[in-house]
Amino acid sequence: MAAKFQPGDRVRIRVGSPPGHFRTPAYVQGKTGVVEVLHGAFPNPESLAHGGDGLPKQFLYLVRFDQTSVWPHYLTTLQDKLLIDIYEHWLEPA
Repeated sequence: MAAKFQPGDRVRIRVGSPPGHFRTPAYVQGKTGVVEVLHGAFPNPESLAHGGDGLPKQFLYLVRFDQTSVWPHYLTTLQDKLLIDIYEHWLEPA
C-alpha cells in the first residue's frame, strides 16, 4: 500500500458529513492546503469508533493551510498557518 500524497503536494479536503463519527473539521472541508508531513498508516478512527477493526489502514497527513484561506476575514500576518492531521480518504489532489 503506497501513500497517494507526499510532502509539498497541494490537496483539497473533500466535503462530507457521513453519519456517525468523523474526524475532519467542517471548517477545512472544501479548503486547499499543502501536505507538510506523512505520518504513516494507522487504523481508521472512523471505523474504530463504531466497533470496527479500522481496516484498511489509512495514511495520516499533517496538512498546512494559510489562515486566510480558511477564514477570509482573518486579521493578522500572512505568515500565520493552521496545521491539521487529516486522513487520506478525506484528501483529493488540488
